[in-house]
Amino acid sequence: MSGIALAAAAAAGAVLLAAGFALGRFTARRAADPDLGTPVERATFHTLHTASLAAPPLRAGLTEETARRAAGTLRSLLGTEALCLTDRGAVLAWDGPGEDHHRAHVPEQAAETLESGRSRSVHTDCADPACPLRWAVIAPLTGEDGVLGALVAYGSRESAVLVRAATEVARWASVQLELAELDRSRTRIVEAEIRALRAQISPHFIFNSLAAIASFVRTDPEQARELLLEFADFTRYSFRRHGEFAQLADELRSIEQYLALAGARFGNRLKVTLQIAPEVLPVTLPFLCLQPLVENAVKHGLEDRERGCRVTIAARDAGAEAVVSVEDDGIGMDPELLRAVLRGEHPAGSGIGLSNVDERLRQVYGTEYGLVIETGVGAGMKVTVRIPKYRPGVHRSPA
Repeated sequence: MSGIALAAAAAAGAVLLAAGFALGRFTARRAADPDLGTPVERATFHTLHTASLAAPPLRAGLTEETARRAAGTLRSLLGTEALCLTDRGAVLAWDGPGEDHHRAHVPEQAAETLESGRSRSVHTDCADPACPLRWAVIAPLTGEDGVLGALVAYGSRESAVLVRAATEVARWASVQLELAELDRSRTRIVEAEIRALRAQISPHFIFNSLAAIASFVRTDPEQARELLLEFADFTRYSFRRHGEFAQLADELRSIEQYLALAGARFGNRLKVTLQIAPEVLPVTLPFLCLQPLVENAVKHGLEDRERGCRVTIAARDAGAEAVVSVEDDGIGMDPELLRAVLRGEHPAGSGIGLSNVDERLRQVYGTEYGLVIETGVGAGMKVTVRIPKYRPGVHRSPA
């Protein structure tokens, strides 16, 4: 587990433990007493609630918008006269009085903290006798790559308690920013994996599809037109720019378009059977998760075979899961070679997209949800995918 994940887990565990303890005592007291608990319990609840309000904007990263949304909540959390958040170059947001004559001095005052990564307190040297901002505590906001900015808390006097409190709040905020970086990294990884899958849509398949369409232009113009529309829809879906997930119905429609184009080329050599339970069509799964499995089945099913092959695609309801299988009666694969493919070694001409799909399924649903593959030399291949119906980011299918 990465340092970010460990830090996030530790912070989340501490907050949940404290929240559970505080809220448990608060609930028990409230049941026995009509008031809202002791002053300590009320303060604990207020602190946890305020922290929970500041977390969502920080989880989106450190920008002017997110800083503006978080500054007021962080100021309330610390109880200071004013508070500002900066990045490494400028003040992003200010909450409280004194902005008109203090904001311009913040970059200079924060420079040492941004360089060293250590908290410090400074006298503001404010010339306005009516201004309550006499001392400032500057604490670093850090991310995976170092110091991202600073939290500056202003008080009316020097206070060791404020120094410690501001430092701890800045550390908590830094964990939220690190989680935001982790989310962005995960998104980039997913996008890279989808780009890799798109790149694996064989250029030969595209060329052969267009050649097959061209062969029908004179002999069967209507068939050529239908195939051209299928090709356009297939490529539009495969190269769409948004969405990490898709409904099973949409994935199957794209697969039907792929098979229509493959059938135009191979004719009667390719036979396809679909066995789809209607109740699983709304289930959501990772985008472009099944198409590589079907392409793999067609490629290996027809390899070195004159009599053709049959590809069977089945999807059934299994309670809390949908089970999808892609099976061919082709040449199969040596199990040792298959293991090498799933390790990502990608021997030439083997297992189009299998390792990519297997890894994505495990990342999204857990290690127990990888591909299950049954194969042997000359025995064809059956690839089974289990899809949980009810997970974060996954839509509930209708009853």
